[in-house]
Amino acid sequence: MAYALDHLPLESLIGPVARTTEVLARLDERLARSPVRDGFFERQHFADAAAALWLEGELVHLEDLVLHDAHMDIRTPTHELTRAHAVLRTRRRIFAQRPDWALGRDGLLALTGRGGAMPAASAQRNRDREGADPGTVEADGRDVAEDDLLAEEFAEIDAVLARTSKLLSGADVSARTPRADERPDLIYDLDWNEDERLAEWRDVIAGTRDLPLVLRGAILLDAWQDIEVLQHANWLGPLLVAALLRQEGLAANHLACLNLGAKNIPRERRQARNRSDRLLACLDAIHDAALAGLKEHDRLVMAKNQVERRLKRRRASSKLPDLIELVLSRPLVSTGMIQERLKVTKQGALNLVGELGLREMTGRGRFRAWGIV
Repeated sequence: MAYALDHLPLESLIGPVARTTEVLARLDERLARSPVRDGFFERQHFADAAAALWLEGELVHLEDLVLHDAHMDIRTPTHELTRAHAVLRTRRRIFAQRPDWALGRDGLLALTGRGGAMPAASAQRNRDREGADPGTVEADGRDVAEDDLLAEEFAEIDAVLARTSKLLSGADVSARTPRADERPDLIYDLDWNEDERLAEWRDVIAGTRDLPLVLRGAILLDAWQDIEVLQHANWLGPLLVAALLRQEGLAANHLACLNLGAKNIPRERRQARNRSDRLLACLDAIHDAALAGLKEHDRLVMAKNQVERRLKRRRASSKLPDLIELVLSRPLVSTGMIQERLKVTKQGALNLVGELGLREMTGRGRFRAWGIV
């Protein structure tokens, strides 16, 4: 059943849409010229990745995620931690690409796991087709591309027949190598047509093109949950909606943390039976994400001004400026991270931490980590 776009309660939605648009635009304008812009982005990536798993009922400590990203785990990584790191890497990947990449064909194929490597023979055939005249036909009127596809089908049938003959004769046959687009039956429901569901969600994108951008974002968030596009990457929907806000220019300078905003919305509102209530919850999630971003940005600017006061009368070769840059770009830093980034000894890292007056975040004697106050 297609996601219905009619009967939208615009009277109750237009107020929250205007309020959310204002806050989101204010945050984006502030980040355009911010002195802590890069550090803010990195911190938001970590926070949103942890929030994405929280929404699925899994607790991932921010400290563990930071250390896992730096390849300095203090314990064996859990399944939840590796999934949170996948969200983190996906956010970085989307933000590093062009604004229109994530919702384009190549971006969706890559992000949804359908951009696997193409066999060399198939790739060469495709390159030959692209270089050939598109109107080329054989003498009997058949399209050359159709013959290539038919040849591929016959080749697969011949391979199956040859393998069957070897098995019947008792010969040893190596295990068949799965194709890049094949998915194991034990993990994926074969009746769950992700391509069809993704096409339905893209139809919602096209059908809401004339609506206000923030309202489009709320509708797409709700449609992603209603259609249940992907079986094992439900967290990707908010990232794609954030990419849409960036692509359309409302959040051109950052990737909105919609998972972090949704974390503040009660589950009863996010999964309400009434679509109007769900849309209002999605709008509140976008608003809370922008508001939290404003508060975090102001806090980072104030912290940067405070720690930079300690740079007065320092040598030009001092490592403190590099430590300030590092600590602003991570929710917390460990001794090992400081050693690796600043190329200092362990005692040198501890001395720099003491000079900068960082706050100890873990409360432990071993594997300590520090952050800005």
